[in-house]
Amino acid sequence: MSTSAPPPSPVLRQPLKLACVQLASGADKAANLARARTKVLEAAAAGARLVVLPECFNSPTAATSSPLRRASPPFPAPADTAPSFHALRAMAADARVYLVGGSIPELEPATGRYYNTSLVFGPAGDLLATHRKVHLFDINIPGHIVFRESDVLSPATPSPSSTSPTRHDRRPPRLLRPRLPGAFNLTTGPLHWRLLAQARALDNQFYVAMCSPARDMSASYHAWGHTLVVDPQAKVLAEAEDAEDIIYSDLDGGVIDETRRNIPVYTQRRFDVYPDVSNAAVN
Repeated sequence: MSTSAPPPSPVLRQPLKLACVQLASGADKAANLARARTKVLEAAAAGARLVVLPECFNSPTAATSSPLRRASPPFPAPADTAPSFHALRAMAADARVYLVGGSIPELEPATGRYYNTSLVFGPAGDLLATHRKVHLFDINIPGHIVFRESDVLSPATPSPSSTSPTRHDRRPPRLLRPRLPGAFNLTTGPLHWRLLAQARALDNQFYVAMCSPARDMSASYHAWGHTLVVDPQAKVLAEAEDAEDIIYSDLDGGVIDETRRNIPVYTQRRFDVYPDVSNAAVN
């Protein structure tokens, strides 16, 4: 039974060049922001129109250094208390690209809570969307790793404008979007990083880009690296190693359309048997 038409692919009259920037970040926030700016401009000079930075690119770990402060109203706070916001806005405008600004620690002054927040800017430097991480990464694998984001960060409640989930938000399939900053470690990375990218691309029949920090063994958190881009048929188009790098891929809307025509999973869904969880009216 056909109960809904396949969702349209993005309007791409020409392939969109994507750049994912794999960075290593230290304790100096200003240096991290300057390094990110250099790489964003480099990607733009190579023809990228969409650039993605990794999770917590402006600090070694979440909620370190001076976080973004969300003032309401107005938002954002001045440059001296929200340097990352203003730096990202300038990067997007100066490079004339769409910029997924990885994620940065955010402090909400009214509650004193910290969030892991992703900001998306347009080529004019306009803020297009924000996303606060929903599923925090708390893990205890005996003999391998213990890591608890919830010791510092608070989980967010998604809003209609949410975009670009970070690290642990990529595991629930319905929350996924095609461009993801993340930071898997040396235990979960070899197990699941590539597998999750390919599975989510195949599930949703769209491109998935997963942008990781570079690996720094002198840091407290050892990122897996291996930033990669996967096409709608789960083919890995580009993949970095563990060092700093920029990878590029052309995203073609025609490939999305062809995949959905050839394997029509959207038109074969049975919402007479189970609910459409993408429908906001379903509780």
